[in-house]
Amino acid sequence: MSNMVREILAFILTTSGWILVSSTLPTDYWKVSSIDGTVITTATFWSNLWKTCVTDSTGVSNCKDFPSMLALDGYIQVCRGLMISSVCLGFFGSIFALIGMKCTKIGGLDETKARVVCFAGLNFICTGLCSLAACSLYAHRITSEFFDPMFVAQKYELGAALFIGWAGSVLCILGGLIFCLSLSDGLDQSSPHHSDRRAFINSGVSGISSRVVSQRQTSHNRRPDYSNTSQHFDKNVYV
Repeated sequence: MSNMVREILAFILTTSGWILVSSTLPTDYWKVSSIDGTVITTATFWSNLWKTCVTDSTGVSNCKDFPSMLALDGYIQVCRGLMISSVCLGFFGSIFALIGMKCTKIGGLDETKARVVCFAGLNFICTGLCSLAACSLYAHRITSEFFDPMFVAQKYELGAALFIGWAGSVLCILGGLIFCLSLSDGLDQSSPHHSDRRAFINSGVSGISSRVVSQRQTSHNRRPDYSNTSQHFDKNVYV
């Protein structure tokens, strides 16, 4: 697989992962009320990082935004910061990736483009780690409350947004690693030793090919001359 194809594959992975991570912020279902142990459910409670809602049996939903940022639980504030950082890092990583990829005409020399695309890979790795930490922290809080026998309030289960965030985090980390691995190939191709070695190989191949062609021409020109052979024979030879 060539370096350009590898970079395109990494860009597709990282961009897809960043879109998935970004889509988790406005997603409603980060946690959904559990019906474990209940016979009759008249309402469904669900919430995300910004609001909490309830849906009754008729399908009508009523939502309430969190009134104060300082009055929130600590884990929600941490998850907010990590997710916003993840989205910002992914945005800048996409810009650096477009500048540093070999299929684009901007970015300067190959060595410079290789360093830029490696920096983009580091940004995407940080994007995946931030999103992974936020989703895992939120899920840990849900599971710890669910399995705590002393917790008597409403228990929740994992929402769809957490699984989307985990999938996007994995894609960002994989694509970022591929971007970072392409740095060595870009530096090797742009190094003077590589160019000297390639020039030496090309000159050797051209020298061998020219030698073969000259030998063929020489053997083609060395044909026996039969034009004067009749002068060396006497007429008695045919008697």
